[in-house]
Amino acid sequence: MVPGMGAVATTFMAGVEAVRKGIAEPVGSLTQMGAIRLGKRTEGRSPAIKDFVPLAGLKDLVFTGWDIFEDDAYESALQAGVLEKELLGKIKPFLKSIKPRKAVFDSDYVKKLDGKHVKKGKNKRDLAEQLRADIRDFKKKSKLDRQVMIWCGSTEVFLKQGPVHASVEAFERGLHKNDPNIAPSMIYAYAALMEGVPFANGAPNLTVDIPVMLELSRRNHAPIAGKDFKTGQTLIKTILAPGFKARMLGLHGWFSTNILGNRDGEVLEDPGSFKTKEESKLSVLEHILQPELYPKLYKGFHHKVRINYYPPRGDNKEGWDNIDIFGWLGYPMQIKVDFLCRDSILAAPIVLDLVLFLDLAKRSEALSGLGIQEWLSFYLKSPMTVPGLYPEHDLFIQLMKLKNTLRHLRGEELITHLGLEYYD
Repeated sequence: MVPGMGAVATTFMAGVEAVRKGIAEPVGSLTQMGAIRLGKRTEGRSPAIKDFVPLAGLKDLVFTGWDIFEDDAYESALQAGVLEKELLGKIKPFLKSIKPRKAVFDSDYVKKLDGKHVKKGKNKRDLAEQLRADIRDFKKKSKLDRQVMIWCGSTEVFLKQGPVHASVEAFERGLHKNDPNIAPSMIYAYAALMEGVPFANGAPNLTVDIPVMLELSRRNHAPIAGKDFKTGQTLIKTILAPGFKARMLGLHGWFSTNILGNRDGEVLEDPGSFKTKEESKLSVLEHILQPELYPKLYKGFHHKVRINYYPPRGDNKEGWDNIDIFGWLGYPMQIKVDFLCRDSILAAPIVLDLVLFLDLAKRSEALSGLGIQEWLSFYLKSPMTVPGLYPEHDLFIQLMKLKNTLRHLRGEELITHLGLEYYD
């Protein structure tokens, strides 16, 4: 179930069907293409992840979504311009069958978009109940065993945690009173968690990163993960920055700029939405480099992020980085990165993996009642943690955490990479 049937969502849906039909490969998906080492290196045990843990199969996935435009998934995919018409033509009947439900939407939270395919209600509580009815309707009509909701909608304006987010009771009072601190994405998350449905947040919105959602997640055994899909420029940062710290190379500054022309780029033209995205992107380097531990290398480094809407580029985003580092005796060096990436192509396999892993967590006694699934930080720019715990941004530590969680679930020995046992 996908709020926001735009470029990311339709690329995900189309990709799953293309893989099911055998006309494409699920490149970028850890669940579909990844392996996991078990035991010692000398044992030679590295099964596919999808064979090691009981993941749902691609053939078992069915889709629905909500959107402010009436376009079905085929029309939306054509409009997004991510995938070639030839490929879309091969799966057209499937995509045509996925028609969006009316969305919960308020242009006060996404100022650059407006659409008529929206729900009406006397208050936000009424809208939440309509979403819950949609969830139950989809489950009944599609004869589903389980459901997962993943936010693929636009970036909302920047919001801070407030009293209305402190508890279920406060939040429900706020729904009745149309509290402006309750954004549409929060209404979706509330509806999902009240129905016991896992929820992942693919945007930098506050959404589930508030006490009420953690309370509902734990109470109803509906795992949550967020926030903001780790694609493009931030993916590169979480690869390079750990390398600099590992080699004790210093950083003077990191300037990042992006140009993109899709709906996401248009939305981020609004300063309120950009503020939300900027907060997500800026936090990465501070947490990886830990300037409080390494002040001679990283204290006071300058980090600047820019995002520019450029319609001719469409979904083909360009992320350009200028990185000023220094080495032995303080001598300066520079690195230039020009990443010509496909935003939705990078995001789609993340959506798939989060859906399958959240469904696994829902079925796992060890994970379903935890609330936040920190082991899924691997996929996200601003990983959620319990209050008071800083997030881990290092991509390689995140991957180790994810795989060790899978080993733990299956009763396998955790791998620390110490390696001393080979020399006993």
